[in-house]
Amino acid sequence: MKAEILQALRNTKGYVSGQELCEKLGVSRTAVWKGMQKLKEEGYGIEAIPNKGYRLMESPDVLSAEELESIRRTAWAGNTIVYYEVTDSTNIQAKRLAEEGAPHGTLVIAERQEAGRGRRGRAWESAEHEGIFMTILLRPEFEPQKASMLTIVAAMAVTKAIRTMLTVPAEIKWPNDIILNGKKICGILTEMDTEIDAINYVVIGIGINVSNRQFGKEAAEIATSIAIESGMQIHRAELIETVWEWFEVYYDRFCKDGSLEGIQDEYNVWLVNQGKQVRILDPKEPFTGVAKGITKTGELIVETEEGRKQVSSGEVSVRGIYGYV
Repeated sequence: MKAEILQALRNTKGYVSGQELCEKLGVSRTAVWKGMQKLKEEGYGIEAIPNKGYRLMESPDVLSAEELESIRRTAWAGNTIVYYEVTDSTNIQAKRLAEEGAPHGTLVIAERQEAGRGRRGRAWESAEHEGIFMTILLRPEFEPQKASMLTIVAAMAVTKAIRTMLTVPAEIKWPNDIILNGKKICGILTEMDTEIDAINYVVIGIGINVSNRQFGKEAAEIATSIAIESGMQIHRAELIETVWEWFEVYYDRFCKDGSLEGIQDEYNVWLVNQGKQVRILDPKEPFTGVAKGITKTGELIVETEEGRKQVSSGEVSVRGIYGYV
C-alpha cells in the first residue's frame, strides 16, 4: 500500500485528504494513517494538516520497490520489481528468477551486492547507499547472435539518462563503459541463456557510481562518481526510472531495425574514443589505430596503417594511448 500512497501524494497538487485516500485505496483511515507513519519512519517528509489532508514535502534517497513503483512511467521495463537490501549479485538473482518463469521486463535492484562482477569476472565495488546495482530480465524474440548488441543499447540508455538529469557530458568508452571526465562511473554486464536458434532470456546488469566519495586504491585510478564530477546529489530512484524510460526507446528502435542502425550515429557522437588513437588489447595480436565509431552491429572501427579493422568486444579491451581513455 505504501507505493499507492506515495503515488497518490505525488500525483496531487497540494493536499490529498485521508478520506480521498481511503476511497482510492479501499482501506480504512487507520490503515492510511499507519501507512503514512511507516513512510515518515523511512525518511519521507509528509505534512499532515487537519481538514486539509496530507502533502509530500520531501523524498529521501531510498531504494525500495514501493519508491520505484510510485514513480514508474515506463511501459514494460520494471513491470515487476524485486528489491533486496543485500544480495550476492542482481545478475545472479535475475537469472534465478528467469529460470522460475519471471516475465520480460522484471527489474532486480539491490542496495548492496556482496558478489558484484564486471566483465571477465572482475569484482565491482558495491558500497551501500552510494550506488545503483540493478539488472533487467529480457525475453527477446530475435536471433541469439543479435543479443550481444543489447549491451550497447543499455550504454546508450544510461548515458542519455545522465545527460537528461544532469549537465555533465557523460560519454561512452567502447563498448559499454560510461565515462565522466575521463573516468568510469558505470559498468554493464550482459549474460544470456540461449539455444541454437532462440533466446531463453537475457539479463543486463548495470552498476552506477552515484554518491561515492572515495574508492579503493586500484579502482581510484579509473573510477569516479556522479557526485564527485557534478557536485550534485541526485535521487537514485529517479535516475533508475530515467534509465529504463530511455532503454525502452532505444530497445524498441533496435528491435524495429534488427540492428544498431537507428542509434549508431548518436552513439558515435558520445564515443569518448572517437577520432583518437587507441590500443586494442587483443590477446592474440594487440595493435594501435584511430577509433572511427561503430558499425551497425556494434563492432569498433579502427583505422590502422594496414587499413581499417572491425573489432568485436569478447575478450578484447580498448585503452587510450596515454591512459584509460
